[in-house]
Amino acid sequence: MKNLLRSPALYIAIGVTVVAALLPLWVSEYLLAILTVAYYFGVFSMSWDLLFGFAGEVNFGPTFLIGLGAYTAAILDNQFGPPIFVCVLAGAVVAVLGGLVLAVPALRLSGPYFGLVTLVAVLLLQNAIVIFAHWTGGEIGMTVPDVLSIDASQNYWYALAFLVVSAILLFGLSRSSVGLILQASGQDRIEAQALGFNVTKHKIAAFCISALFSGVAGAMLIFYMGTASVDTVIDISIGVQVIIAAVLGGRRTILGAPLGAIFLILATEFLRPLGQLNTFVVSAVALAVILFFPDGLLGYVLRAGERE
Repeated sequence: MKNLLRSPALYIAIGVTVVAALLPLWVSEYLLAILTVAYYFGVFSMSWDLLFGFAGEVNFGPTFLIGLGAYTAAILDNQFGPPIFVCVLAGAVVAVLGGLVLAVPALRLSGPYFGLVTLVAVLLLQNAIVIFAHWTGGEIGMTVPDVLSIDASQNYWYALAFLVVSAILLFGLSRSSVGLILQASGQDRIEAQALGFNVTKHKIAAFCISALFSGVAGAMLIFYMGTASVDTVIDISIGVQVIIAAVLGGRRTILGAPLGAIFLILATEFLRPLGQLNTFVVSAVALAVILFFPDGLLGYVLRAGERE
């Protein structure tokens, strides 16, 4: 606990959270709507960073877990209409079960093979959505009857609260003994096993935790947007955004991931008038930051503070 309280990243996060909490007092609903989406992407990226930054497993298919949570909640709401929290809970359960089914065989592999398995899982999910179009809406997508709120400020508070709670839990976990074991196993699996740690068990646990937060965030996102489609929650390009946001914010920091997500979402939106150049400019800036600041935005700030 003492080491946790001494972490500069924690106080930076607290400062950013205070600023975020004050934004509804003076920014437009348009900007609040953009930030709401960014906060959910921040949770996606933090979940991915736990698996890659600490466990050392490259997950090229984060949208597999996100999509399971989102579509489970959407289908349940469409077909049976239970309360939203029940749909979100069901999405989380299915995401964890799907993550467990994927992780157990995939973690027997190592290196790029694990990443390829997660990427193929996304493609399989996309095809399943098309095949079962009667339930999922197919390539067009499906409308969700219920929404979290029609008030922009209310939706913003839901997203911010969920981001803060997720950040506290994931950051605390990363700094706990479990996080240290994951980090050790990610750096040297054989040495970690020699020390008596059950590496596979801890990595499966990390995958399931990542699935839990991804599934809940995916379900909440579709109840905010009012629709679920491949383009919004499962497309590979969405997964790339999640990965870039985590690396951009700072690998192995957890708290840097939301900063990377906010940067990407805001930059993409404000540069929309550039048309097709939009993606090129945002990608070029992200690539430059990753090349010149390999520790990410938050990582660079923390390293600079240590040098001083």
